[in-house]
Amino acid sequence: MRSSSVSLAILDILENNNEHLSAKEVYEKIHGRLTATNPSTVYRALDRLVHAGMISRSDLGAGATVYERVEHHLHHHLICQKCGAVITLDHIQVQPFFTKIEEQTGYSLCTNHLVLFGTCPDCREAAKESPEYGDR
Repeated sequence: MRSSSVSLAILDILENNNEHLSAKEVYEKIHGRLTATNPSTVYRALDRLVHAGMISRSDLGAGATVYERVEHHLHHHLICQKCGAVITLDHIQVQPFFTKIEEQTGYSLCTNHLVLFGTCPDCREAAKESPEYGDR
């Protein structure tokens, strides 16, 4: 992949941010640095970086696709569908699952960011205490 100033700026922004960013947020941060950059240039660069394996694209359930720098230390997420709480899982916790899938299917997995949705313990407990819980 050839390097461009936009791609390098995207990598820098994602490297120095401690959160996942939407394409719009990435564009807004880049536009502050490279004012002549248009949104389509940023979207194309994001796609190139995803295909090159340098950043990940995920749906964290917030309504917009988000991007994150693929680090040397892979990680994954558990997200509560009720309150939006996010827990980061170390790759070593998920690796046995990946290995089992590869063994059973013959596929070689290239997933670098797994997102699992569910209900956190606090929301489950709150639901138990709710009067409607008994109606289910």
